[in-house]
Amino acid sequence: MLEDEQKVAAVLEDLDAAPIPEAERALFRFVEKVNRESEHIQQEDVDAVKAAGWTDEALYDAITVCALFNFYNRWADATGVRIHPAEVYERGAERLATAGYGGPPPGSPPPDKKP
Repeated sequence: MLEDEQKVAAVLEDLDAAPIPEAERALFRFVEKVNRESEHIQQEDVDAVKAAGWTDEALYDAITVCALFNFYNRWADATGVRIHPAEVYERGAERLATAGYGGPPPGSPPPDKKP
C-alpha cells in the first residue's frame, strides 16, 4: 500500500469506504483498537481478524509495531527529541517499501551473495 499515496489517504480518511481488501480492513480495525483502547481487546477481536485470514504471527507483528510506535512517540515527546523533517520519513518509507524491515541501511553495500 505504501506505493499508492491515494490509497493510504483513502484509508486514513474513511477506512470503511477505502478501496482495500476486506482482510486489510479487518487488520486496520484491529490495530486501531489496539492503539486507542487496548485494554478492551477481547477474544472476539482476535477471532474476527483471524477469520479474515490473518495468522497469529501476523497479529503478533501488528501488535508489536503498534506498541513500538506508541512507545517511541511517547518517548520522543517526553524527552524532547527533535523530530526529523518529512523528507527523512519519506526516504525511510521508500526503503521499507522496497527492502522491508530487514533491508540494509541506506548507503550500505549490497550483502554478499553466497553460492
